[in-house]
Amino acid sequence: MERRHFLTSSLAASALAFTGKSGAQTTMGKQREYYELRKYFMQSGPQTKLTESYVSDALIPALNRMGISPVGAFRLTIGPETPTLYVLSPSTSVETLVTADLHLVQDKQFMQAAEPFWNASAKEPPYVRIESQLMIAFEGHPRLTVPAATAQHAKRVFQLRTYESPTNQDHVRKVEMFHNGEFEIFQKAGFGQVFYGDSLIGPRLPNLTYMLTFGDIGEMNEKWAAFGNDPDWKKLSTSPRYAFEQIVSNITNLILTPTDFSQI
Repeated sequence: MERRHFLTSSLAASALAFTGKSGAQTTMGKQREYYELRKYFMQSGPQTKLTESYVSDALIPALNRMGISPVGAFRLTIGPETPTLYVLSPSTSVETLVTADLHLVQDKQFMQAAEPFWNASAKEPPYVRIESQLMIAFEGHPRLTVPAATAQHAKRVFQLRTYESPTNQDHVRKVEMFHNGEFEIFQKAGFGQVFYGDSLIGPRLPNLTYMLTFGDIGEMNEKWAAFGNDPDWKKLSTSPRYAFEQIVSNITNLILTPTDFSQI
């Protein structure tokens, strides 16, 4: 209990440092979500089918029973370390996310469905490693937005972008930059905006991660060109407040394809 209280308090303090507000409320009073982004690094071969079956048939239904929904599941299409399966889980409760694995083993339906994955031999493991990142939603985009194309099972691609900053000050200013006009410029360019997360726990801090969606890569390139030529973007990006130094030191840019069982 003490460890749980410490973790919850620590995360709340981290969120406070970036928002200047207590708790996880936005200026509009909407509760901000937390996100866990989990990556299953695999090897080509039977591993991929075993892991995807586990996520589809065992993990996502169990997370939904805990109230964690919608859960996204994506294959890495363009980026390093393929094959990798990305699983995105949202919740308004950070405790629900960080204790999910403890509750999974108490779920009989989960354990039965997860048996082939759970009991895989160490000589033939279902994955190489698992990596997890915990984020809190941006104040200006407090809830994940499911694309309309998801319900229609239409073709779509997702772009996952992570911005690392050299200092905490630079990171805070980059988050601020989104709230001072970048959201609106994305909207004008026609981007499908899925989520924006400020990393609380994970590698290569400080950083932020956000996800966009498009019909295909051609559409993505066209809309980024429109964004880059927008006069409001040129004005914002050259503002002395954000251009006084390089506030983003590294960008990771990945293209993901949703699985058939993804809820996003």
